[in-house]
Amino acid sequence: MAVWAVYLSLCLLIALSASGLEPDYTVNWEAKSLKSRDFDCYPDGGSDQAKCEARGCIWEPSSIPNAPWCYYAETHGYITSNIVETASGITVDIERNTDFPIQRSQSRDINKLRVEITFLSGKSLRWKIFDPANARFEVPVPLELPATPETEENNRLYRVQIQNKPFGIQVIRKSSEEIIWDSAVPGFTFSDQFLQISTRLPSNYVYGVGETEHPSYTHDLNFHTYGLFAKDQPPGYKLNSYGVHPFYMGLEKSKDAHGVLLLNSNAMDVTILPTPALTYRTIGGILDFYMVMGPTPEVVVQQYTEMIGRPVLPAYWSLGFQLCRYGYANDAEIADLYNDMKAAKIPYDVQYADIEYMERQMDFTLDKENFKGLPALVDRMRAEGMRYIFILDPAIAANETKGSYPAFDTGIEKDVFIKWPPKLSDDIVWGKVWPDYPNVDVDNSLDWDTQVKLFRAFVAFPDFFKKSTAEWWGQQIKDYYNNVMKFDGLWIDMNEPASFVHGTVGEKCLGDQTLENPPYMPRLESMYRGLNHKTMCMNSEQILDDGTRVKHYDVHNLYGWSHTKPTYDALLSTTGKRGVVVTRSTYPSSGRWAGHWLGDNYSRWDQLLKSIIGMMEFSIFGIPYTGADICGFFNHAEYEMCLRWMQLGAFYPFSRNHNTINMPRQDPVAWGDEFAAVSRDVLNIRYTLLPYLYTLMYEAHAHGNTVVRPLLHEFVTDENTWKIDRQFLWGPALLITAALDPGVTVVRGYVPNARWYDYHTGEVVGVRGQFVDMETPLWKINLHVRGGHILPWQKAESNTHYSRLNPLGLLVALDDGGSAHGSLFWDDGEGIDTVQNKRFLLTTFTASSGVLTSMVPTDGLAEADRLTLGLVKVWGVTAPVTRVTMSVTGQPDVDLPFTYNAQVQELQFDATSQSHTIEKPFTITWN
Repeated sequence: MAVWAVYLSLCLLIALSASGLEPDYTVNWEAKSLKSRDFDCYPDGGSDQAKCEARGCIWEPSSIPNAPWCYYAETHGYITSNIVETASGITVDIERNTDFPIQRSQSRDINKLRVEITFLSGKSLRWKIFDPANARFEVPVPLELPATPETEENNRLYRVQIQNKPFGIQVIRKSSEEIIWDSAVPGFTFSDQFLQISTRLPSNYVYGVGETEHPSYTHDLNFHTYGLFAKDQPPGYKLNSYGVHPFYMGLEKSKDAHGVLLLNSNAMDVTILPTPALTYRTIGGILDFYMVMGPTPEVVVQQYTEMIGRPVLPAYWSLGFQLCRYGYANDAEIADLYNDMKAAKIPYDVQYADIEYMERQMDFTLDKENFKGLPALVDRMRAEGMRYIFILDPAIAANETKGSYPAFDTGIEKDVFIKWPPKLSDDIVWGKVWPDYPNVDVDNSLDWDTQVKLFRAFVAFPDFFKKSTAEWWGQQIKDYYNNVMKFDGLWIDMNEPASFVHGTVGEKCLGDQTLENPPYMPRLESMYRGLNHKTMCMNSEQILDDGTRVKHYDVHNLYGWSHTKPTYDALLSTTGKRGVVVTRSTYPSSGRWAGHWLGDNYSRWDQLLKSIIGMMEFSIFGIPYTGADICGFFNHAEYEMCLRWMQLGAFYPFSRNHNTINMPRQDPVAWGDEFAAVSRDVLNIRYTLLPYLYTLMYEAHAHGNTVVRPLLHEFVTDENTWKIDRQFLWGPALLITAALDPGVTVVRGYVPNARWYDYHTGEVVGVRGQFVDMETPLWKINLHVRGGHILPWQKAESNTHYSRLNPLGLLVALDDGGSAHGSLFWDDGEGIDTVQNKRFLLTTFTASSGVLTSMVPTDGLAEADRLTLGLVKVWGVTAPVTRVTMSVTGQPDVDLPFTYNAQVQELQFDATSQSHTIEKPFTITWN
């Protein structure tokens, strides 16, 4: 059959050629004939020939691993019935092809649909598929869209074609004539609780779709399915985890890139096929797609974050090293750790406490037996330039004596907790999380009294969609700050939301059981146990800010998103400073208010690589302030692995060592002097480069740039970079190549096609555009600086309070033509809205032909925060230097002291003695 299809295709092409007609390349003939069988007609599992054919599909066993045996006929789907084109878009009415039976008797097929395609801008478009007769749930996440569509066809990078039978949308990039979205494939389904759509992909390179763990940054296309449903699930292969990001970036044969967001918050799965193609299956809402056209990977992220909201600018101190454990015995243990870190001279900015600081693990309390000295310790640490972050879970203990626990009492008064729909019950939907957790499993078949004995405290979940809840939450945070303990940032956990019972306590979930166990269960970790496994009932009701009542079924994946902004707002209003929020559960646009750690990982070697993949994915998701728990959260860390992880983790934007209770300590001073020395050295490098990292964070906040940057973002024309995930960049200029495997003293790394310098020596790397072996003894991580860039730096100190007081240094790495450029963003480090209010300094630097100049596009910096210019290093100076002169308008030229090392071609000169503040432009010449 397949051979016969190829023969017919070839005959058709020959006939077209002989007639002088051009073949219609909008149809991929080979894919249509050979690849339709990739689209699974029975993704539920358990198919056989009878079940398959009952759906009107084709049964054909296959020897290809994971390939479906049940697949769609070519015309299965919908048929176009009416098309209206305007200058701003296309409206299409479509009807289900009734030649084929309904797919699931439990989920009503919707026979007539409308498709609205909007040309949002020249570089973005939207297509929305919905039921015009009946309103369905739509995601209440606001996007930043252009005020008016792009009506001028010549200004658009794309054109759109509609295919009729089966209905499909094709998006074509004009410059290359590549079809970059093509849903004219069989299997499109739109029913109450099962929506499925597929698209062909323009190449085998697709990135994103999270939050799930997979072994490489680029996806394996061999029929892999990833479930998306927020869950308290430690990272594991293909397991749905804490957040949901239905966004992917695709590369094209032309080496252009595009990005696609499906704005849908229901449980779903995504299958990636060798066609190449991709299939979405979701169990509610509508299909609301947004595409950005790039054309480069970095521009894709800029356009995507312009749409979902730019990332938050974290406080400067939050870029320092951080320490946490779940299981500190008391405040004395934290004090001893702090003193030991100071004695070892290891840079460190932030100390945490996990839930052990609370009284019986209840939010907004303090264990007055073991942690009564914590507030005084925090005050002492903050007086010495340190910062403190504490953890909050959303679930509130619910059965304390009335009047003894204000958080619950006032929550009841304000009606902030999630309840059943009124027609079912007027009661709160109870759960169980950490308060009084007895470390026993709960059997829901036990009678209520027995459960009460096992679980002394039930919990209620706040509904953060409600404005009253945000106000209540903010007041609890403010009261804690004013009356119990000071803090500088907030860490919000367990906000999927997580529960230790499945659904609710003491009874099964009320209401429509197809919401708890839908007709199609996406490929989730709990697919055989129901959607409410380890979370609350899907029939629970939440109330949007406009008063709309919605089922938790539709907004479960938005719970962490809805929790984040109220927490960020509360932090700012309470402290009067920017601080930082770190959240576990995320959704598109969460990065506007928070960073994210990659969850409860394991102390295993494979987790080092997976942390790089996770950071790169969250870079394209618009959440640049990310990192993994250094040395792992679960299990015993091993010396070499932890040391290598400290080296890698020194280059996480969010750099925190954290592990769980009943595990040995793994902080840098827990392993002995050698470990402490290596940790100190690599963290000193981090702290030296913090001005560069902070500038990258500004560029992410202002322009949507990535911070942790895949190599392909800078070198997309080099296909060698498309699969690289064992290396990454900070911005465009710093290449990080860590040791990720046990016992290695050499790592294999790629040197892209540019001039590169060894960060440790300043020497030029003698190769480019190839893989090389890099020496990596236990004490070393390989770092390389890209020629053509200028990196700002400062001398490292014990924490950022002191390092920010040092003069500004510049590292000038000249390219092949003897030029370089760079910039510095600088503000007070913690002020609110400094960018929006222009209370910052932005300085640009340019070096060329032996001249370094600065310009100041923006100077709104307060006098107290001004920097003076210090030591400047110039790499790649090929000729001996006899004089270095500094010129400033209105002042006489001065000679600067300098040294020149001919062997490594490094020039150093020091402007410290001039006390020159960098808001004043300067010119420095060497000859």
